[in-house]
Amino acid sequence: MKVAIVSPYALSVPGGVQAHVEALAAALRDRGHEVTTLGPGAPSRGGTVAGPDHVVHLGRHLPVRFNGSVAPIALSPVAARTTRRALADLAPDVIHVHEPLVPWAGLAAATTDVAPVVGTFHAWSDASRLYRAGRPVARRVADRLAVRLAVSDAAAAYHAGALGWPTSRFRIVPNGVDVARFSGAEPFPELIDPERPTLLFVGRLERRKGLEPLIRAFTRLKTDRPELRLLVVGDGPERDRCQELLPARLRSDVSFLGRVDHDELPRFYASCDLYVAPSLGGESFGIVLLEAMAAGRAIVASNIPGYRSVATDGRQGRLVPPGDPAALATAIGTLLDNPSLRSAMAADGRRTVDAFDWARVAEQVADAYGEAVAP
Repeated sequence: MKVAIVSPYALSVPGGVQAHVEALAAALRDRGHEVTTLGPGAPSRGGTVAGPDHVVHLGRHLPVRFNGSVAPIALSPVAARTTRRALADLAPDVIHVHEPLVPWAGLAAATTDVAPVVGTFHAWSDASRLYRAGRPVARRVADRLAVRLAVSDAAAAYHAGALGWPTSRFRIVPNGVDVARFSGAEPFPELIDPERPTLLFVGRLERRKGLEPLIRAFTRLKTDRPELRLLVVGDGPERDRCQELLPARLRSDVSFLGRVDHDELPRFYASCDLYVAPSLGGESFGIVLLEAMAAGRAIVASNIPGYRSVATDGRQGRLVPPGDPAALATAIGTLLDNPSLRSAMAADGRRTVDAFDWARVAEQVADAYGEAVAP
């Protein structure tokens, strides 16, 4: 099948949806499909620019603040015409648009008549006032889709509530993870020290990811655990402020590593004793939790809807109230002090993550394509 996958977010900027699109395209190609991905990302004047590996760039993008993060989207209406023209030129059998209500590439792809359209809804938020205000238009767009997918129950409930629909109008097809890539990773030898347990955080350093509560929890833990270390993978606007929150005596025990190479990321998971995901909200899914599970690590994470879509408190780790450094420190300390419990939770995580392997997820997506093109 000839497939066009459209991301409204710039393909050249790291992000959850962009990573999903890239990995899904690869998994579908492994199944024999012909896949082209489209999205903003090249400094052109509205025209399409052919990129490597079957990628079509749709022009300039601008950063827009949304849901506690920054979304790199194409704001010029010219992008809508560019998207429709690129899809017409490709003449795919099916179009798969991610976040079909995001302007302008997402909206244009969702409303084209070039081919049947499958839409995947990723976002979750605890606020939907603006979304509800645009309900009449959003419903018309979403109703045109041949198949509507959501990455989690949380995402389905958010969009269904905003649109005034039952959640049954969405089919749950989760994000995927390359299980083998993480399960087979070798740790960095210099980070392995039985006398120095290591915590790991991975994510963009923005407020909603919760690094500040983790720093405060780490400071509490260091009182009784002077040997404890923290690795912070990722970069963003909160980096300097979080570094300044650390007392001077503790700064050598926290490594701010910035963005790391794609191929090295699994090795950081393999090098930690416990993975911590302290997000405050805004997460529709728990991809970082799945990566940790695939690497055989127990987790401590915030008890938020997106994370509950992949983890259960007491099974793969502990889920604690978001933004509560004391609860975070207690959960981390409990698991660090109980290696057998940590090992049992890691084993449960390894079993859990198999259902999210990209080979299985791609099969579910391909089934949705088949439904969309069926006469």
